[in-house]
Amino acid sequence: MSDPPVSTRLLSLDVFRGMTIAGMVLVNNPGTWSSIYGPLKHAEWHGITPTDYIFPFFLFIVGVAIPIALKKRLEVGATRGIYLKIITRSAAIFLTGLAMSMLPFFDFARTEIPFLTKLLAFILLAAALYFLFLRDFKIAYLLIGISAGLILINYIFGYTVVPYNFSGMRIPGVLQRIAVCYLVVSIIFLHTTWKQQTLIGIALLLFYWLLMTVVPVQGCEITSIDDKACNLAAYLDRAILTEAHIWRSAKVFDPEGILSTIPAIVTTLSGVLTGTWLKSKRNDLEKVGGLFFFGVVLLAIGWSWSLVFPLNKSLWTSSYVVYTSGLALCFLGFCYWLIDIKGYQKWAKPFVIFGVNALALFVFSGIFARLLGIIKVNGPEGTGIPLQKWIFDNIFLPAASPVNASLAYALCFILLWLFLMWMLYRKRIYIKV
Repeated sequence: MSDPPVSTRLLSLDVFRGMTIAGMVLVNNPGTWSSIYGPLKHAEWHGITPTDYIFPFFLFIVGVAIPIALKKRLEVGATRGIYLKIITRSAAIFLTGLAMSMLPFFDFARTEIPFLTKLLAFILLAAALYFLFLRDFKIAYLLIGISAGLILINYIFGYTVVPYNFSGMRIPGVLQRIAVCYLVVSIIFLHTTWKQQTLIGIALLLFYWLLMTVVPVQGCEITSIDDKACNLAAYLDRAILTEAHIWRSAKVFDPEGILSTIPAIVTTLSGVLTGTWLKSKRNDLEKVGGLFFFGVVLLAIGWSWSLVFPLNKSLWTSSYVVYTSGLALCFLGFCYWLIDIKGYQKWAKPFVIFGVNALALFVFSGIFARLLGIIKVNGPEGTGIPLQKWIFDNIFLPAASPVNASLAYALCFILLWLFLMWMLYRKRIYIKV
């Protein structure tokens, strides 16, 4: 349940992870989606905003942690269970992503059992997920059983229970992509040298570029990455996953789709190479100098490449991989210099708190946001409105302009979760999969 004391960890990596996950939660929870500052939005298609840095930064950090974590196991001779650990961890992260999209495993709005019973079932299932993370399986299974029992009893007494519609379930997602990248890159790391990893990364990026610009798409007169539907990645998402199982907001492509996971693997590989560099016997100044040098080089290459293969987060283009990996190197280099070399650490405590429980923050803040959308209260005309909208309309919106009120809501949401994560941190509870 608990990691080693934070002092034994690479503190700058925890801070970088904490900043990244805090940014992810911030941009996912505005007061209203209709009023958001430009930098807190994803680019519409081609182009890049600070919000588009967040997910590649997180995959990069996953990669940095791989040589740090797996080398420890290899050094103590724990090779026997290493593949089982990688596979089970990947499966757990992937299934957690699916579980988040399916929670509470029945159609909340259309199920006609009493509201408080539905709400209790939702909360019990969310709590069960928490105890699964803590690997307290007895309590987790007990909570799942109680939740299922509540639903079953109401069904027996004649209430309508509408099961979850699996035919419309989105299969890809943020956690699902993290799981696949972690699995593939961990195995690559165990069987290759850093030189081979570099060549694999370059080859995959060139291969993806070739696929996206040369291979024609069936049913399209012109195949172009400028078109959200008529590009190979979008076509494969629709052909393999079908429209019912991809991102509903787009319907024609999925930003965490199948083909675009190939370059996302390279983003994670760039983190592995960085982690190997940080684990080398070079002194601290050489390490931080290398981070900045390679970061600037990758930034220049990524920007140059974008002139012919545009930066695009939804397609995870090769130029986007190189450019964001360069940014991640520079950002980590700055954190490493400021925190681990110069020793300026007090300012970073909130991000350490987020960073050591990043997965828990993402999962449970997402569940909490959904809960705020499910709970209905009386609106001004007597109709039910989501609790989240009521809070925003009655507390934040009267105090500021819509865009500032939306940002204030997001910041308060983050501060609430900082307090909750601090309570775990002070008890040295570090939730891991």
